[in-house]
Amino acid sequence: MSIQEIATEVEVKAKIPHILKYMGSKREILGFVQEAIEALDVKAEWFCDLFSGTSVVAGTFKNKYNVMANDVQMYSAIFSNTYLSDLNGNFSIEDLDMVLQEALSYRNEFLKIHSELSFKYLEDITYEKFDWIENQQRKLIDHEFKIGFHLFAKYFSGTYWSYEQCVWIDSFRAVAEKYKGSSLYYVILSSLIFGMSYMSQSTGHYAQYRDLTDSNFNDILSYRKRDIIPYFKRKFTELITMINGTKNRKYLVTTMDYLDCLRIIPEGTIVYADPPYQSVHYSRFYHALETLVRYDYPTVKYKGRYREDRHQSPFCLKTKVEDAFINMFKAVKARKAHISLSYADTGMISKEKITKLGEEIFGSGYKVQILSKSHVHSKMGRSDEKEHDVEEYIINFRRNGNTA
Repeated sequence: MSIQEIATEVEVKAKIPHILKYMGSKREILGFVQEAIEALDVKAEWFCDLFSGTSVVAGTFKNKYNVMANDVQMYSAIFSNTYLSDLNGNFSIEDLDMVLQEALSYRNEFLKIHSELSFKYLEDITYEKFDWIENQQRKLIDHEFKIGFHLFAKYFSGTYWSYEQCVWIDSFRAVAEKYKGSSLYYVILSSLIFGMSYMSQSTGHYAQYRDLTDSNFNDILSYRKRDIIPYFKRKFTELITMINGTKNRKYLVTTMDYLDCLRIIPEGTIVYADPPYQSVHYSRFYHALETLVRYDYPTVKYKGRYREDRHQSPFCLKTKVEDAFINMFKAVKARKAHISLSYADTGMISKEKITKLGEEIFGSGYKVQILSKSHVHSKMGRSDEKEHDVEEYIINFRRNGNTA
């Protein structure tokens, strides 16, 4: 089957392929974001996605501006480099087959060396046997492995994924490392992250895995039996057929604090800022992805196996959120830049307060404009209520004297 024939089997809903369900993602309202950026009505060479997350916004504007995609979380840089690279035509189905064969080889070697470790989910497995197997796998965090690339098998077996699934994750991560420095590295990791999300027994994020109960036993069992290969193949194929490069455009991907990033943007840049809205830290919900990318065998804590060095955003702290906005606005003004700020009426600070702070800092040299849109936010399993209605709004602060 040719790469074109395989591509026709992939369900495509947008020009930016989906990789990960993400809290606060702008994927569903990209049109609204584009409308807000256009409403700035300015000439600019550079566009900065300051809190890029899954980087769908950065990817959307890569053909119109030079793009700088920034996020303090390193996993975000994987998405940014994937979306901003030129993939279509540079990889083939043979490359996918090569990656799969290499991963299979690493996986088989791992299982052979650790043949004493076997955790089978048989068809007629009982609740009690399943619970025992899960507990045995979680004890592997104290196991001495005899082979490299064993981080997920050691840290996460019996949590979000099974031991067997973790061995696959480690094996694909080993393959990716071989191609670090090339765009294939980002394709492999993005495809792996996509597959991991569909195998995980958690609720769309990695804040905690679900405890076993009589009512969810069969559901968790179904996730334990999922195979990563079909998901990996699907996403790899989609990425290498859909993502095109840009003509005469530059891009830069950084993993800095937002103030460090703003200090180095070119003057006159359009800054798109989508900071966290609430008290939940993204580093808690996506710590497993950060560990996947860093692959540094960190010190982990608590049931969720959180990294000890998780980033804490000032935008998520009531005592610091106002100063965070003030510092951001001052940094934008210092670079004679423009800013489109995304926020919602469920945020930690009101639209009126943000607007007032911006007007005080930017002064008469900037024009303010507010656009709003009703939107449904997924709560990503954080409560019994799966979704809730919000008013999503974008506040534009445009510097005068630089109109299109």
